[in-house]
Amino acid sequence: METVRRFLEMIRFSHTLFALPFAFFSAILAWHVKRAFSWIELVGIVLCMVFARSAAMAFNRLADRDIDAQNPRTATRHLPAGELSVASVWFFTLLCSAAFIGSTAIFLLEGNDWPIVLSVPVLLFVLGYSYTKRFTALAHFWLGASLLMAPAAAWIAIEGFAHWPIPLVIGSAVLFWVAGFDIIYACQDAEFDREAKLHSIPAAFGVPMALRIAFLCHAVMVALLIVLYILASPPTGPLGWVYLIGLGLVSALLTYEHSIVRPDDLTRVNEAFFNVNIIISVGLLAVLLIEIALQHA
Repeated sequence: METVRRFLEMIRFSHTLFALPFAFFSAILAWHVKRAFSWIELVGIVLCMVFARSAAMAFNRLADRDIDAQNPRTATRHLPAGELSVASVWFFTLLCSAAFIGSTAIFLLEGNDWPIVLSVPVLLFVLGYSYTKRFTALAHFWLGASLLMAPAAAWIAIEGFAHWPIPLVIGSAVLFWVAGFDIIYACQDAEFDREAKLHSIPAAFGVPMALRIAFLCHAVMVALLIVLYILASPPTGPLGWVYLIGLGLVSALLTYEHSIVRPDDLTRVNEAFFNVNIIISVGLLAVLLIEIALQHA
């Protein structure tokens, strides 16, 4: 049990709440458009999300273990601290990767072969993020694009490429949302990244400018969520006045997130990174469920 706990800590299993609600959000809209719900598809989405993210996080820890050992903020992570062996994390990564690819076969039961066809390219793209900060300051956007895969893949698993603008807008909103809060998080390591010749927006442009870019990313996210309302409001989708209220709250939360992180005070980055963004992702899912419930009341 202690080993299991260490693996869950290593992959930050609780951070699954960043992307999983958006995958469910996209899936619910897809089922609404399809006019049919499938337990098989729901199970497949959950398994694919959990295994893909676990593989990606474990691989990231493997790729960054030497860098993490040099950074005082990350030196206590499980691999540099010796709490988990490299061999065991490699085994875990390969196991989760195989489980992800295997889980996509579930959708064959629904006659959809797109998930298994796209499984390897998607996995390689997601794993590839771990090396991006070695050559580009746009690594934050690669991470955002990796999480874009969650709502996009959930939609494709249910509806294929039908009504593609809806999942594209959801995924793009996730991309800019994730890139924004990852830029904020990376501000903690701006000096270390420069010294280690790693690339990030805070290291390239400085913390004050990085925070402005993060704010711009979140403004784009809100704009895309407005576009989503236009695309998925009746008669096409279920989004209505509850969603608009939720969108207002999301805007307020993002404003709060940026108000508590300042160039001269990064002590509340973790609060901005985790607490606020979990509320945003879970909250938007709750808003959609309320809209669906009101339609069927």
